[in-house]
Amino acid sequence: MNEPHPLALFRRYPGLAERLPWCGLGRWPTPLESIDISGPGTGCRQLSVKRDDLSGEVYGGNKVRKLEFLLAEALDRECRGVITFGAAGSNHALATSIYARALGMDSYSVLTRQAVTSAARRNLLTGHHVGARLMGFDSEADAAATAQRLLQESGGELMLIPGGGSSASGCLGFVSAALELADQLDADGRDAPDLIYLPLGTTGTVVGLQLGLRLAGLPSRVVAVRVVREDVADPGRQRRLYQGAAELLAPDVEQIAELPPVHESLEVRHEFYGPGYARYTREGMAACERAREMAGIKLEGTYSGKAFAALLADLDSGRLAGMNVLFWNTYSSRALPVPATDYRVLPEFFHSFFEGELQALDPESGAAGNSTA
Repeated sequence: MNEPHPLALFRRYPGLAERLPWCGLGRWPTPLESIDISGPGTGCRQLSVKRDDLSGEVYGGNKVRKLEFLLAEALDRECRGVITFGAAGSNHALATSIYARALGMDSYSVLTRQAVTSAARRNLLTGHHVGARLMGFDSEADAAATAQRLLQESGGELMLIPGGGSSASGCLGFVSAALELADQLDADGRDAPDLIYLPLGTTGTVVGLQLGLRLAGLPSRVVAVRVVREDVADPGRQRRLYQGAAELLAPDVEQIAELPPVHESLEVRHEFYGPGYARYTREGMAACERAREMAGIKLEGTYSGKAFAALLADLDSGRLAGMNVLFWNTYSSRALPVPATDYRVLPEFFHSFFEGELQALDPESGAAGNSTA
């Protein structure tokens, strides 16, 4: 007897499994856990967390769901490798490198500058350790031009993956995530969340989740906390991704044409962004600590900490009184296999991330080895 497909999307729509490239990288479903909300300033009916930090055995987080479709597409095209983008500390670029290597493919990480963080240092060293070809640029235009040149010179042997894995096919990972959530709620006899909080970056995660929620018939509203520049989280990009993902599903999903527009189920929060991308805020870092105390979950200051800060602010203000609330943890909690590597093995562009001082709110600021000689 055949085992049920591990992916909720393919269980719901078996025809998609025959048509869309996919490779199993993650562990599904990720846990859905309740958080103890006893104490002052926590006035909601129920608070839960979706543990996508545990989505992969080696490296977790939200990127694994997208890479199951994106890297499968590269394999289907018989590519020898992939090229992707990000800032220097990009979790997406690192996840792509780790899983591309596991599938026997090369990976090129085309990276630009960001604030100096201990997380960026770890990601760069780990990326080098897993064989990523790290390339650094001062401008996004130069990064894009180099990626296009590599793509053309490869003669079709490399595939381009957008920053954050946010393409129409990448979105399907979170369409499936929403269906997975619906299955868990049904199995546990739990009500759908009124609100779902998560970071808003290159928008693919949020777009896929919205589309999946509508397909699952869940009335949950997504609260997307912007953690990148406004032009990166552009509503126009969200609409294009939503339309592209819907078109991929349409041949096997009849109700696609009847779904409401993407903006009708989305609340975007801008006030937790702070002074810039990867610039930590007091609210965000306090939220990381409170998440550890309340739920034993690990967050960070660039993405997930700022999203949880928004949730906590709404808890403390009383906005969530009587509500059922879910926090979607998009950050990997797996320990990185960083060797004791001298940072000078990296391309010279990246040396300044180790020679410059960490920002004051970084958890490792002031610790020994700040210059990592």
